[in-house]
Amino acid sequence: QLHLVESGGGLVQPGGSLRLSCEFSGFSWYLYTIAWFRQAPGKEREGISCISSSGADTTYADSVKGRFTISRDRVKNAVVLQMNSLKPEDTAIYYCAGDPTSSCNPNSPFPRDFASWGQGTQVIVSS
Repeated sequence: QLHLVESGGGLVQPGGSLRLSCEFSGFSWYLYTIAWFRQAPGKEREGISCISSSGADTTYADSVKGRFTISRDRVKNAVVLQMNSLKPEDTAIYYCAGDPTSSCNPNSPFPRDFASWGQGTQVIVSS
């Protein structure tokens, strides 16, 4: 099973940027699809971005498309979520998740079944 640790959350003003990192370790980590989810108070968990094991395929929720970018850092064994033009509605706890059987494909529904999850990092967008 993959061990995932998120970092990079914090308080930022509207229009600002944050860079979240999901560092992972474990057997065959390079075979895992990695996704970012978020959950705001009183709301359901939302899948916002994923990246395939090869890094060739990425998917974004409409709510973050054009503002967020997901990428793999193979040197650091991490997946990075660059978040720009942040809005108050982006306020949530952000989680990364990994699974070797999930598929990240822009032509398919966002994957939901992930075996490994991080503990989350808080993002607050407020003036």
